[in-house]
Amino acid sequence: MSPVLPLTTARLPMRRRPVLRPVVSFLPFCPEPDPKPEAGTRAPGEAGWCKGNLESPSADCPPPQLQISPAPLVGIARLAAQSPAAETKRQSAEKPEYFLLPVKSILNRCDSNRVPFEWTINPYRGCEFACKYCYARYTHEYMEIDGGEFEKKIFVKQDAAALLARDVSQKYSYESKASGYTQAEHIAIGTATDPYQPAEREYGVTRACLEELAKREGLSVSIITKSNQIVRDIDILKVITEKSALTLNITVTTLKPRLARLLEPRAPRPDLRLHAVKELRDAGLHVGVSASPLLPGITDQDGELEAVAEAAKKAGAEWFFSGVLFLMPSSARQFLPFIREKFPRLAKQYQEWYPKNGYAPEEYCRKVSDRVRCIREKFGFAARPWEGIRPTAGRAQLSLGWAEDGR
Repeated sequence: MSPVLPLTTARLPMRRRPVLRPVVSFLPFCPEPDPKPEAGTRAPGEAGWCKGNLESPSADCPPPQLQISPAPLVGIARLAAQSPAAETKRQSAEKPEYFLLPVKSILNRCDSNRVPFEWTINPYRGCEFACKYCYARYTHEYMEIDGGEFEKKIFVKQDAAALLARDVSQKYSYESKASGYTQAEHIAIGTATDPYQPAEREYGVTRACLEELAKREGLSVSIITKSNQIVRDIDILKVITEKSALTLNITVTTLKPRLARLLEPRAPRPDLRLHAVKELRDAGLHVGVSASPLLPGITDQDGELEAVAEAAKKAGAEWFFSGVLFLMPSSARQFLPFIREKFPRLAKQYQEWYPKNGYAPEEYCRKVSDRVRCIREKFGFAARPWEGIRPTAGRAQLSLGWAEDGR
């Protein structure tokens, strides 16, 4: 079972979607005038007269009042609103609020053709690293919480190990449809949160999930993180590697400490992440480096991406990849004001590129793709490794003849 247990402490205030409903009230409306107004009364067109209908409100006769009527929350938003506060030993005034989220599942299917995995595990909702560009802020909006609270309200998923044991038994397939039923489905850990953010030190949800996966054989699993805390779990990662295919990805977007602190305020320094790459490789684990996202005008200068790749190679990384920044609306609301404040010379470019569909221009993305391909060739990197090491499904075949003993 996960070390995270339910508590009966303070709860989040209930949140409601605002629903606008007209309220019947006679006070704001003026009555229809008589066809022939009596002497001394205001005639149509005179100051203070109004027709008194909803289609033609005037300054003297305002439109109907609108009252905000809350609608009941459903699904994950209801669960979040009812989540009790989680106990924490952290005393810092800057610490986020922690809540225990009573989820119904920990293994979630991903049907997108744009990613090389079928399942995701995100031990937490929200991430304290507070990366300015983080695309996962939309996950808080699903809970009726503003995306700006993504790093301030962290939800810890309860009973992770027990849920994962059930989910793998009932959902997971060792014969993925995408591979023509020849390879195991892939599980990606940390796609919408960092599994090794500071919360992991106290609540251990990621560790609980790994311990459950270590009991299985023939799985295909990957982890992505910005934290050197992953080296804490080298022991259990080695057990998983002996039974299943496991790949580890450490994200390093820049080698400049000050820039990294600006972009990723609470994530470990780049040098600490690279040292983690070396420790993991020395332990015999498969590790690569992600330089995603590449930020136009900020981390894409000549030689910068190449420098990250060279440092990754020295640390022992086996593969390297990078993709251009993608901005969902919830992320753009946080990131674009940050650009205007910290990188004003780039504000116009970002405003022109991203509000339309969240992607940088196709020509720019193509140049970055070519650049990454050249970097791989220069340093001898592989591309993303999932397909190369995914376990082959062992499907039993029917015998086409009789055995020698006649059975």
